[in-house]
Amino acid sequence: MESVVGIGGVFFRAKDPEALGRWYQQNLGVGTPPSATDTRPWEPEAGPTVFSPFPADTEYFGNPEKTWMLNFRVRDLTAMVDQLRAAGIVVTIDPGPYPFGRFARLTDPEGNPIELWEPAPPPGGT
Repeated sequence: MESVVGIGGVFFRAKDPEALGRWYQQNLGVGTPPSATDTRPWEPEAGPTVFSPFPADTEYFGNPEKTWMLNFRVRDLTAMVDQLRAAGIVVTIDPGPYPFGRFARLTDPEGNPIELWEPAPPPGGT
């Protein structure tokens, strides 16, 4: 069976797409879409990706009106949280611990939930 090899994009509606794109670029380093065909899009580092549908009544996303949530992998959760808080963004660190890593939560300017994930090192590795 043929299968997909990765996520090619995340597309969603926004009240102000340009401003929201800049916010993601400035605060999380997510590149904005290329404006020309000779410009490469943002290329995230290879690593684990979880694809998980949730029950329609989940409370995991926070606001029950939101039907999706972005989860971004980070190298250093503490440093990322410090950087976001220095920019005036409210971030909540999940007290965990979890065997698969550490997590923090925030929302973008339009109230969309974002989860930051620092994966746990592989067993026996760093």
